[in-house]
Amino acid sequence: MKRRHHSFPLKPSTHSFIQEARKTSGYSFFDWLHGYIYGRWPYLYISIGTGEHRFAPFLAKLWQIFTKIFQPKPGNNGSGERITFADTYHGKVMPLEQASRLVTINKDISLKDLEQIIPYAKARDIILRNPDHIVALECPCRAARPHPCEPLDVCLIVGEPFAGFIKEHHPHRSRWITQKEAVDILEAEHERGHVHHAFLKDAMLGRFYAICNCCKCCCGAMQAWRNGTPMLASSGYVSQIDEELCVLCEACADACQFGAIHMGDDMIILDDKLCMGCGVCVSKCETGALSLLRDPGKGEPLEIQELIASADKECHLVNSLLENKEIRSQ
Repeated sequence: MKRRHHSFPLKPSTHSFIQEARKTSGYSFFDWLHGYIYGRWPYLYISIGTGEHRFAPFLAKLWQIFTKIFQPKPGNNGSGERITFADTYHGKVMPLEQASRLVTINKDISLKDLEQIIPYAKARDIILRNPDHIVALECPCRAARPHPCEPLDVCLIVGEPFAGFIKEHHPHRSRWITQKEAVDILEAEHERGHVHHAFLKDAMLGRFYAICNCCKCCCGAMQAWRNGTPMLASSGYVSQIDEELCVLCEACADACQFGAIHMGDDMIILDDKLCMGCGVCVSKCETGALSLLRDPGKGEPLEIQELIASADKECHLVNSLLENKEIRSQ
């Protein structure tokens, strides 16, 4: 009697994820396993992270034990600087215009080690394959909350292998959308007063994979940021107030997701340290008293078109030098 061998075939998108992982320098099996768990069960992962899952304390301790056993060392980045949770999982705040540009790229790009823009020790690459492959996913943070903000399908998974993986594994909670539809979602969320974050994670191949549209009542990253985990980076801008135009309506204070604006004695007070430069307050001010101002102390903005143009120029220069060298050698 022959034995039956039961196989568990992987989905095509999982194969694509594995293939891309093999091309990624420094990406370990543990990193891939972590990324697979994160992408395969994001609702469980996030509900534990936000503390909403009823077994969150137990499961969080179990995960800590698992990572201590299986996660490869070191605990630093090679220069002696300790790697923190925020270094491995973080978001870059973007005003609406910047976010819209990021979902309308029409070619593959590879922008690596963007330390000045994404100021963390790990996960600071923007590598997009098939950038027009975009999936709208029901937000795991909102889904974890008992009374979430709506609509739910506002997380934008951008490019491959991530978009295909999410759509294939979560067919009932995600949908393919066009780049125009992605911009429409961003504009609608901005109108609701929500903040756009470009998220990067070491387990997701150490790169950008999604734009989340976040509110302070649901977002796990904003919750962590309020509790002292610096997993959100400023847009590179801060709001400024023109006191002559300000009518003290407090619309900006009500709209601020980061608690950076409040009413003082006959004046609006803006805390530059808390301001993340999202631009929500600017759009809510009917008198035009608010605007965004570049602040070098907040890091560089994620201006994707400028980054692409700079990379193309550098590539052209290198190619020209190689051609000239080849001509001279002939």
